[in-house]
Amino acid sequence: MKKERERMVKQHVLYSAAFLLGLLLLLAIYIIYLQGFGADRLAHHPLNQRNAQAEAEIQRGSLLDAKGRALAQSTAPAQRSYPMGAAMAPVTGYIGERIGSAGMEAHANQDLLGRTEALTRLGPIAQLFQADRGNDVKLTVDADVQQAAYDAFAGRRGAAVVLDAETGAVLAMVSCPSYDPAAVETDWDRLRQQEVGPLLNRAVYGMYPPGSTIKPLIADIALAQGATDETEVFDCTGALDVGGGQTIRESHGEVHGRVRLAEAIEESCNVTFGTLALRLGGKKLSDGFERFGFSREITGDFTGTAAHLPEFTKLGQGDLAQVGIGQSSLLVSPMEMALLASAFANHGTVMQPYLIDSVITPGGVTVREGQPKKWFDATTPERAALIESYMEQVVQKGTGTAARVSGIRVAGKTGTAENAQGRDHAWFIGSADVGGRRIAFAIIVENSGGGGIEAAPIARKIILSME
Repeated sequence: MKKERERMVKQHVLYSAAFLLGLLLLLAIYIIYLQGFGADRLAHHPLNQRNAQAEAEIQRGSLLDAKGRALAQSTAPAQRSYPMGAAMAPVTGYIGERIGSAGMEAHANQDLLGRTEALTRLGPIAQLFQADRGNDVKLTVDADVQQAAYDAFAGRRGAAVVLDAETGAVLAMVSCPSYDPAAVETDWDRLRQQEVGPLLNRAVYGMYPPGSTIKPLIADIALAQGATDETEVFDCTGALDVGGGQTIRESHGEVHGRVRLAEAIEESCNVTFGTLALRLGGKKLSDGFERFGFSREITGDFTGTAAHLPEFTKLGQGDLAQVGIGQSSLLVSPMEMALLASAFANHGTVMQPYLIDSVITPGGVTVREGQPKKWFDATTPERAALIESYMEQVVQKGTGTAARVSGIRVAGKTGTAENAQGRDHAWFIGSADVGGRRIAFAIIVENSGGGGIEAAPIARKIILSME
Protein backbone atom coordinates (compact mmCIF):
# COMPACT_ATOMS: atom_id res chain seq x y z
CA MET A 1 0.00 0.00 0.00
CA LYS A 2 2.83 2.32 0.90
CA LYS A 3 4.62 1.61 -2.35
CA GLU A 4 1.42 2.31 -4.26
CA ARG A 5 1.12 5.72 -2.58
CA GLU A 6 4.79 6.51 -3.34
CA ARG A 7 4.22 5.54 -6.98
CA MET A 8 1.17 7.80 -7.23
CA VAL A 9 3.05 10.71 -5.60
CA LYS A 10 5.91 10.31 -8.06
CA GLN A 11 3.43 10.14 -10.91
CA HIS A 12 1.72 13.37 -9.75
CA VAL A 13 5.10 15.07 -9.35
CA LEU A 14 6.01 13.97 -12.88
CA TYR A 15 2.70 15.28 -14.30
CA SER A 16 3.11 18.56 -12.44
CA ALA A 17 6.68 18.95 -13.65
CA ALA A 18 5.61 18.21 -17.23
CA PHE A 19 2.77 20.73 -16.91
CA LEU A 20 5.10 23.40 -15.56
CA LEU A 21 7.67 22.66 -18.26
CA GLY A 22 4.90 22.99 -20.85
CA LEU A 23 3.92 26.37 -19.42
CA LEU A 24 7.56 27.48 -19.49
CA LEU A 25 7.83 26.32 -23.09
CA LEU A 26 4.70 28.27 -24.04
CA LEU A 27 6.07 31.32 -22.25
CA ALA A 28 9.38 30.99 -24.09
CA ILE A 29 7.56 30.67 -27.43
CA TYR A 30 5.48 33.77 -26.61
CA ILE A 31 8.58 35.77 -25.67
CA ILE A 32 10.29 34.69 -28.89
CA TYR A 33 7.19 35.74 -30.83
CA LEU A 34 7.11 39.14 -29.13
CA GLN A 35 10.80 39.76 -29.75
CA GLY A 36 10.93 38.38 -33.25
CA PHE A 37 7.54 39.19 -34.75
CA GLY A 38 5.53 41.50 -32.51
CA ALA A 39 8.24 43.91 -31.35
CA ASP A 40 7.75 46.48 -34.07
CA ARG A 41 3.96 46.52 -33.69
CA LEU A 42 4.12 46.86 -29.92
CA ALA A 43 6.94 49.41 -29.99
CA HIS A 44 4.94 51.69 -32.28
CA HIS A 45 1.48 51.00 -30.88
CA PRO A 46 -0.32 54.27 -30.05
CA LEU A 47 -1.28 52.94 -26.60
CA ASN A 48 2.32 52.14 -25.69
CA GLN A 49 2.94 54.85 -23.09
CA ARG A 50 6.48 53.66 -22.34
CA ASN A 51 7.75 55.16 -25.59
CA ALA A 52 5.86 58.39 -25.03
CA GLN A 53 7.30 58.74 -21.53
CA ALA A 54 10.81 57.99 -22.76
CA GLU A 55 10.50 60.43 -25.67
CA ALA A 56 9.32 63.20 -23.34
CA GLU A 57 12.69 63.05 -21.60
CA ILE A 58 14.70 63.36 -24.83
CA GLN A 59 15.45 66.66 -26.55
CA ARG A 60 14.61 66.09 -30.20
CA GLY A 61 17.29 66.85 -32.72
CA SER A 62 16.87 69.65 -35.25
CA LEU A 63 15.63 69.53 -38.81
CA LEU A 64 18.08 71.50 -40.94
CA ASP A 65 17.95 72.77 -44.51
CA ALA A 66 20.61 71.96 -47.12
CA LYS A 67 22.78 74.83 -45.85
CA GLY A 68 22.46 73.85 -42.19
CA ARG A 69 19.81 76.38 -41.20
CA ALA A 70 17.29 75.29 -38.56
CA LEU A 71 13.80 74.43 -39.82
CA ALA A 72 12.63 72.78 -36.57
CA GLN A 73 14.43 72.82 -33.25
CA SER A 74 13.93 72.14 -29.55
CA THR A 75 14.89 74.46 -26.69
CA ALA A 76 13.66 71.85 -24.18
CA PRO A 77 12.24 68.30 -24.45
CA ALA A 78 8.65 69.53 -24.77
CA GLN A 79 9.27 72.80 -26.64
CA ARG A 80 9.52 72.78 -30.44
CA SER A 81 9.94 75.86 -32.63
CA TYR A 82 9.73 76.30 -36.40
CA PRO A 83 11.66 79.36 -37.61
CA MET A 84 10.09 79.35 -41.10
CA GLY A 85 6.57 78.70 -39.87
CA ALA A 86 3.89 78.07 -42.49
CA ALA A 87 6.29 78.36 -45.45
CA MET A 88 8.10 75.15 -44.49
CA ALA A 89 5.17 73.28 -42.88
CA PRO A 90 4.63 70.85 -45.82
CA VAL A 91 8.22 69.65 -45.28
CA THR A 92 8.68 69.77 -41.50
CA GLY A 93 5.14 68.73 -40.62
CA TYR A 94 4.30 68.92 -36.92
CA ILE A 95 4.34 66.95 -33.67
CA GLY A 96 1.92 67.11 -30.76
CA GLU A 97 0.92 65.00 -27.80
CA ARG A 98 -2.75 64.98 -28.82
CA ILE A 99 -2.51 65.07 -32.62
CA GLY A 100 0.50 62.87 -33.33
CA SER A 101 2.96 63.88 -36.04
CA ALA A 102 3.26 64.47 -39.78
CA GLY A 103 5.87 65.35 -42.38
CA MET A 104 9.53 64.88 -41.54
CA GLU A 105 8.71 65.11 -37.83
CA ALA A 106 6.95 61.78 -38.34
CA HIS A 107 9.17 60.15 -40.94
CA ALA A 108 12.46 61.02 -39.20
CA ASN A 109 11.11 60.54 -35.67
CA GLN A 110 13.52 57.80 -34.62
CA ASP A 111 16.53 59.71 -35.96
CA LEU A 112 15.42 62.91 -34.22
CA LEU A 113 15.18 60.93 -30.97
CA GLY A 114 18.57 59.29 -31.54
CA ARG A 115 17.03 55.83 -31.50
CA THR A 116 17.38 52.78 -33.71
CA GLU A 117 14.85 50.04 -34.36
CA ALA A 118 17.02 47.57 -32.42
CA LEU A 119 17.11 49.96 -29.45
CA THR A 120 13.34 50.43 -29.58
CA ARG A 121 12.77 46.69 -29.10
CA LEU A 122 14.73 46.62 -25.84
CA GLY A 123 11.96 48.34 -23.89
CA PRO A 124 13.07 49.70 -20.47
CA ILE A 125 16.65 48.46 -21.04
CA ALA A 126 16.93 50.99 -23.91
CA GLN A 127 17.07 53.81 -21.36
CA LEU A 128 20.55 52.61 -20.38
CA PHE A 129 21.82 53.39 -23.88
CA GLN A 130 19.63 56.37 -24.79
CA ALA A 131 21.30 59.79 -25.14
CA ASP A 132 19.48 62.82 -23.74
CA ARG A 133 19.50 64.52 -27.16
CA GLY A 134 18.56 63.12 -30.53
CA ASN A 135 20.31 63.42 -33.89
CA ASP A 136 20.00 66.31 -36.30
CA VAL A 137 18.49 65.52 -39.69
CA LYS A 138 19.79 67.61 -42.57
CA LEU A 139 17.35 67.84 -45.46
CA THR A 140 17.86 68.51 -49.16
CA VAL A 141 15.46 71.47 -49.09
CA ASP A 142 16.88 74.97 -49.66
CA ALA A 143 15.14 77.45 -47.33
CA ASP A 144 15.66 80.34 -49.77
CA VAL A 145 13.99 78.49 -52.64
CA GLN A 146 11.17 77.30 -50.38
CA GLN A 147 10.50 80.82 -49.10
CA ALA A 148 10.63 82.34 -52.59
CA ALA A 149 8.12 79.82 -53.90
CA TYR A 150 5.81 80.27 -50.91
CA ASP A 151 5.89 84.05 -51.18
CA ALA A 152 5.19 83.90 -54.93
CA PHE A 153 1.76 82.39 -54.28
CA ALA A 154 0.80 85.57 -52.44
CA GLY A 155 -2.06 83.93 -50.60
CA ARG A 156 -3.42 81.94 -53.54
CA ARG A 157 -4.09 78.21 -53.23
CA GLY A 158 -1.80 75.75 -54.93
CA ALA A 159 1.49 73.89 -54.72
CA ALA A 160 5.03 73.87 -56.08
CA VAL A 161 7.71 71.19 -56.25
CA VAL A 162 11.35 71.79 -57.19
CA LEU A 163 13.71 68.85 -57.74
CA ASP A 164 17.34 68.35 -58.63
CA ALA A 165 16.64 66.43 -61.84
CA GLU A 166 20.01 64.67 -61.80
CA THR A 167 19.82 63.36 -58.21
CA GLY A 168 16.14 63.40 -57.19
CA ALA A 169 16.81 65.70 -54.21
CA VAL A 170 13.75 67.75 -53.25
CA LEU A 171 14.80 71.41 -53.18
CA ALA A 172 11.38 72.85 -52.34
CA MET A 173 7.92 71.49 -51.60
CA VAL A 174 5.30 74.18 -51.06
CA SER A 175 1.58 73.87 -50.34
CA CYS A 176 -0.79 76.83 -49.93
CA PRO A 177 -2.65 77.60 -47.77
CA SER A 178 -0.52 76.29 -44.95
CA TYR A 179 -0.39 76.39 -41.15
CA ASP A 180 1.97 77.31 -38.32
CA PRO A 181 3.47 74.01 -37.08
CA ALA A 182 4.15 75.54 -33.66
CA ALA A 183 0.45 76.31 -33.14
CA VAL A 184 -1.16 73.41 -34.98
CA GLU A 185 -2.13 71.48 -31.83
CA THR A 186 -3.87 74.52 -30.37
CA ASP A 187 -5.59 75.30 -33.69
CA TRP A 188 -6.28 71.68 -34.63
CA ASP A 189 -10.07 71.71 -34.55
CA ARG A 190 -10.28 74.99 -36.46
CA LEU A 191 -7.77 73.88 -39.10
CA ARG A 192 -9.56 70.58 -39.69
CA GLN A 193 -12.85 72.36 -40.34
CA GLN A 194 -11.54 74.82 -42.91
CA GLU A 195 -12.77 74.01 -46.43
CA VAL A 196 -9.52 75.23 -48.02
CA GLY A 197 -7.65 72.29 -46.40
CA PRO A 198 -4.54 73.90 -44.89
CA LEU A 199 -3.45 70.55 -43.41
CA LEU A 200 -3.38 68.87 -46.84
CA ASN A 201 0.05 68.72 -48.45
CA ARG A 202 -1.10 69.55 -51.97
CA ALA A 203 2.38 68.94 -53.39
CA VAL A 204 2.11 65.16 -52.94
CA TYR A 205 -1.56 64.50 -52.12
CA GLY A 206 -3.36 67.13 -54.18
CA MET A 207 -4.99 65.61 -57.27
CA TYR A 208 -5.72 67.76 -60.31
CA PRO A 209 -6.34 67.42 -64.05
CA PRO A 210 -2.97 68.25 -65.66
CA GLY A 211 -4.36 70.15 -68.63
CA SER A 212 -1.87 70.92 -71.39
CA THR A 213 1.17 70.10 -69.23
CA ILE A 214 0.53 66.47 -70.24
CA LYS A 215 1.21 67.23 -73.91
CA PRO A 216 4.99 66.57 -73.77
CA LEU A 217 4.14 63.08 -72.49
CA ILE A 218 1.62 62.53 -75.30
CA ALA A 219 4.26 63.70 -77.78
CA ASP A 220 6.76 61.19 -76.44
CA ILE A 221 4.24 58.33 -76.64
CA ALA A 222 3.28 59.28 -80.19
CA LEU A 223 6.91 59.44 -81.33
CA ALA A 224 7.74 56.15 -79.59
CA GLN A 225 4.76 54.39 -81.21
CA GLY A 226 5.32 55.87 -84.66
CA ALA A 227 1.97 57.70 -84.54
CA THR A 228 3.73 60.83 -85.82
CA ASP A 229 7.17 62.27 -86.47
CA GLU A 230 8.90 65.63 -86.41
CA THR A 231 7.96 66.48 -89.96
CA GLU A 232 4.21 65.77 -90.01
CA VAL A 233 2.07 68.86 -90.50
CA PHE A 234 -1.23 69.09 -88.61
CA ASP A 235 -4.01 71.39 -89.78
CA CYS A 236 -5.54 73.20 -86.82
CA THR A 237 -8.85 74.81 -87.76
CA GLY A 238 -9.62 75.64 -84.12
CA ALA A 239 -11.81 72.57 -83.48
CA LEU A 240 -11.57 68.78 -83.67
CA ASP A 241 -14.70 66.72 -84.29
CA VAL A 242 -14.32 63.48 -82.29
CA GLY A 243 -17.72 62.05 -83.22
CA GLY A 244 -20.90 61.60 -81.28
CA GLY A 245 -21.55 65.31 -81.35
CA GLN A 246 -18.38 66.02 -79.32
CA THR A 247 -15.82 68.64 -80.32
CA ILE A 248 -12.49 69.69 -78.83
CA ARG A 249 -11.79 73.38 -79.30
CA GLU A 250 -8.79 75.61 -78.89
CA SER A 251 -8.81 78.04 -75.98
CA HIS A 252 -10.04 81.54 -76.73
CA GLY A 253 -11.13 80.43 -80.21
CA GLU A 254 -7.57 80.32 -81.55
CA VAL A 255 -6.72 78.79 -84.94
CA HIS A 256 -3.11 77.62 -85.22
CA GLY A 257 -3.22 76.63 -88.88
CA ARG A 258 -0.52 74.29 -90.21
CA VAL A 259 1.80 73.19 -87.38
CA ARG A 260 4.38 70.53 -86.79
CA LEU A 261 4.85 68.80 -83.43
CA ALA A 262 7.33 71.45 -82.21
CA GLU A 263 4.89 74.29 -82.93
CA ALA A 264 2.00 72.28 -81.48
CA ILE A 265 3.78 72.12 -78.12
CA GLU A 266 4.93 75.71 -78.39
CA GLU A 267 1.39 76.98 -79.02
CA SER A 268 -0.34 74.24 -76.97
CA CYS A 269 -2.51 73.06 -79.86
CA ASN A 270 -5.47 70.98 -78.62
CA VAL A 271 -6.37 69.77 -82.09
CA THR A 272 -2.94 68.19 -82.59
CA PHE A 273 -2.85 66.36 -79.28
CA GLY A 274 -6.48 65.28 -79.42
CA THR A 275 -5.68 63.82 -82.84
CA LEU A 276 -2.61 61.99 -81.52
CA ALA A 277 -4.52 60.49 -78.60
CA LEU A 278 -7.16 59.14 -80.99
CA ARG A 279 -4.47 57.61 -83.19
CA LEU A 280 -2.76 55.97 -80.23
CA GLY A 281 -5.87 54.46 -78.64
CA GLY A 282 -6.34 53.25 -75.11
CA LYS A 283 -3.71 50.49 -74.92
CA LYS A 284 -0.80 52.56 -76.19
CA LEU A 285 -1.77 55.51 -74.02
CA SER A 286 -1.96 53.22 -71.00
CA ASP A 287 1.47 51.76 -71.74
CA GLY A 288 2.92 55.25 -72.12
CA PHE A 289 1.59 56.51 -68.81
CA GLU A 290 2.87 53.34 -67.16
CA ARG A 291 6.31 53.89 -68.69
CA PHE A 292 6.47 57.37 -67.15
CA GLY A 293 5.61 56.00 -63.70
CA PHE A 294 2.15 57.49 -63.29
CA SER A 295 0.84 54.31 -61.68
CA ARG A 296 3.66 54.20 -59.11
CA GLU A 297 3.22 55.35 -55.54
CA ILE A 298 6.08 57.42 -54.19
CA THR A 299 7.78 55.86 -51.15
CA GLY A 300 10.95 56.56 -49.21
CA ASP A 301 11.55 59.78 -47.27
CA PHE A 302 7.94 60.75 -47.91
CA THR A 303 4.89 59.20 -49.51
CA GLY A 304 2.78 60.34 -52.42
CA THR A 305 -0.27 58.90 -54.11
CA ALA A 306 -0.19 57.52 -57.63
CA ALA A 307 -2.09 59.29 -60.37
CA HIS A 308 -5.76 58.55 -60.94
CA LEU A 309 -5.68 56.99 -64.38
CA PRO A 310 -8.81 56.20 -66.37
CA GLU A 311 -9.39 52.70 -67.75
CA PHE A 312 -7.87 53.71 -71.07
CA THR A 313 -9.08 50.70 -73.04
CA LYS A 314 -12.70 51.43 -72.08
CA LEU A 315 -12.68 55.10 -73.07
CA GLY A 316 -14.77 56.36 -75.94
CA GLN A 317 -13.40 58.61 -78.67
CA GLY A 318 -14.32 61.78 -76.83
CA ASP A 319 -12.56 60.79 -73.61
CA LEU A 320 -9.51 59.52 -75.48
CA ALA A 321 -9.13 62.88 -77.14
CA GLN A 322 -9.66 64.61 -73.80
CA VAL A 323 -6.81 62.57 -72.26
CA GLY A 324 -4.59 63.92 -75.03
CA ILE A 325 -5.10 67.43 -73.67
CA GLY A 326 -4.92 66.46 -69.99
CA GLN A 327 -8.61 66.29 -69.17
CA SER A 328 -11.22 63.48 -68.90
CA SER A 329 -10.89 61.66 -65.54
CA LEU A 330 -7.08 61.94 -65.45
CA LEU A 331 -5.81 63.35 -62.13
CA VAL A 332 -2.19 63.91 -61.07
CA SER A 333 -0.20 65.44 -58.23
CA PRO A 334 2.33 68.28 -58.58
CA MET A 335 5.10 65.89 -57.48
CA GLU A 336 4.27 63.53 -60.35
CA MET A 337 4.36 66.40 -62.83
CA ALA A 338 7.74 67.55 -61.48
CA LEU A 339 9.00 64.01 -62.03
CA LEU A 340 7.63 64.11 -65.58
CA ALA A 341 9.57 67.31 -66.22
CA SER A 342 12.68 65.72 -64.67
CA ALA A 343 12.48 62.81 -67.11
CA PHE A 344 12.96 65.15 -70.07
CA ALA A 345 15.60 67.21 -68.23
CA ASN A 346 17.64 64.16 -67.13
CA HIS A 347 18.07 62.33 -70.45
CA GLY A 348 14.99 60.15 -69.96
CA THR A 349 15.85 58.86 -66.46
CA VAL A 350 13.72 59.55 -63.39
CA MET A 351 15.56 59.57 -60.06
CA GLN A 352 13.91 58.50 -56.80
CA PRO A 353 12.86 61.71 -55.01
CA TYR A 354 14.31 62.04 -51.50
CA LEU A 355 14.41 64.59 -48.66
CA ILE A 356 17.03 63.39 -46.16
CA ASP A 357 20.58 64.47 -46.98
CA SER A 358 22.21 63.16 -43.80
CA VAL A 359 21.73 62.24 -40.14
CA ILE A 360 24.22 63.80 -37.72
CA THR A 361 24.82 62.91 -34.06
CA PRO A 362 25.11 65.60 -31.34
CA GLY A 363 28.86 65.02 -31.53
CA GLY A 364 28.92 65.95 -35.22
CA VAL A 365 29.34 62.43 -36.61
CA THR A 366 27.39 61.65 -39.79
CA VAL A 367 25.75 58.28 -39.26
CA ARG A 368 23.78 58.09 -42.48
CA GLU A 369 23.67 59.89 -45.83
CA GLY A 370 20.99 60.02 -48.49
CA GLN A 371 22.15 58.69 -51.81
CA PRO A 372 20.82 59.48 -55.31
CA LYS A 373 19.06 56.42 -56.69
CA LYS A 374 17.83 55.74 -60.18
CA TRP A 375 14.11 54.95 -60.13
CA PHE A 376 13.28 54.08 -63.74
CA ASP A 377 13.90 54.98 -67.37
CA ALA A 378 10.90 56.83 -68.77
CA THR A 379 12.10 57.49 -72.32
CA THR A 380 15.19 57.47 -74.50
CA PRO A 381 17.87 60.17 -74.23
CA GLU A 382 17.16 61.14 -77.85
CA ARG A 383 13.43 61.72 -77.37
CA ALA A 384 14.04 63.45 -74.03
CA ALA A 385 16.43 65.91 -75.69
CA LEU A 386 14.02 66.51 -78.57
CA ILE A 387 11.00 67.22 -76.38
CA GLU A 388 13.12 69.32 -74.01
CA SER A 389 14.09 71.46 -77.02
CA TYR A 390 10.40 71.90 -77.86
CA MET A 391 9.75 72.99 -74.28
CA GLU A 392 12.57 75.54 -74.51
CA GLN A 393 10.74 77.17 -77.39
CA VAL A 394 7.60 77.37 -75.23
CA VAL A 395 9.53 79.69 -72.91
CA GLN A 396 11.41 81.54 -75.63
CA LYS A 397 8.47 82.43 -77.86
CA GLY A 398 5.41 80.36 -76.96
CA THR A 399 2.89 80.35 -74.12
CA GLY A 400 5.50 80.31 -71.33
CA THR A 401 7.46 83.52 -71.93
CA ALA A 402 6.62 84.77 -68.43
CA ALA A 403 9.12 82.17 -67.08
CA ARG A 404 11.99 83.45 -69.23
CA VAL A 405 15.16 84.51 -67.35
CA SER A 406 17.97 86.26 -69.17
CA GLY A 407 21.11 84.14 -69.47
CA ILE A 408 19.50 80.96 -68.12
CA ARG A 409 18.21 78.01 -70.12
CA VAL A 410 14.58 77.50 -69.14
CA ALA A 411 12.23 74.92 -70.66
CA GLY A 412 8.58 74.54 -69.79
CA LYS A 413 4.99 73.77 -70.65
CA THR A 414 1.96 75.76 -69.60
CA GLY A 415 -1.40 74.25 -68.77
CA THR A 416 -4.89 75.56 -68.13
CA ALA A 417 -6.90 72.71 -66.66
CA GLU A 418 -10.67 72.84 -66.74
CA ASN A 419 -12.16 72.28 -63.30
CA ALA A 420 -15.72 71.11 -62.69
CA GLN A 421 -15.66 72.72 -59.24
CA GLY A 422 -14.88 76.28 -60.36
CA ARG A 423 -12.40 78.35 -62.33
CA ASP A 424 -9.59 76.73 -64.30
CA HIS A 425 -6.36 75.64 -62.60
CA ALA A 426 -3.12 77.20 -63.85
CA TRP A 427 -0.11 74.90 -64.39
CA PHE A 428 3.51 75.31 -65.39
CA ILE A 429 6.10 72.50 -65.46
CA GLY A 430 9.64 72.53 -66.76
CA SER A 431 13.34 72.69 -66.04
CA ALA A 432 16.23 75.13 -65.85
CA ASP A 433 20.02 75.13 -65.58
CA VAL A 434 20.69 77.36 -62.59
CA GLY A 435 23.09 77.50 -59.66
CA GLY A 436 25.29 74.77 -61.13
CA ARG A 437 22.50 72.20 -61.24
CA ARG A 438 19.65 71.15 -63.50
CA ILE A 439 16.35 71.59 -61.71
CA ALA A 440 12.86 70.37 -62.61
CA PHE A 441 9.67 71.90 -61.26
CA ALA A 442 5.90 71.81 -61.29
CA ILE A 443 3.60 74.61 -60.16
CA ILE A 444 -0.18 74.74 -59.89
CA VAL A 445 -2.29 77.72 -58.87
CA GLU A 446 -5.83 76.63 -58.14
CA ASN A 447 -8.84 78.38 -59.70
CA SER A 448 -6.72 81.17 -61.13
CA GLY A 449 -6.90 81.01 -64.92
CA GLY A 450 -4.15 80.55 -67.51
CA GLY A 451 -0.89 78.77 -66.74
CA GLY A 452 1.22 81.19 -68.76
CA ILE A 453 -0.12 84.13 -66.79
CA GLU A 454 -0.50 82.75 -63.26
CA ALA A 455 1.95 79.83 -62.85
CA ALA A 456 4.87 80.64 -65.15
CA PRO A 457 5.83 83.82 -63.22
CA ILE A 458 6.18 81.72 -60.05
CA ALA A 459 8.70 79.52 -61.87
CA ARG A 460 10.65 82.63 -62.80
CA LYS A 461 10.79 83.76 -59.16
CA ILE A 462 11.97 80.31 -58.10
CA ILE A 463 14.75 80.35 -60.70
CA LEU A 464 15.86 83.85 -59.68
CA SER A 465 16.09 82.74 -56.05
CA MET A 466 18.67 80.13 -57.08
CA GLU A 467 21.04 82.32 -59.09
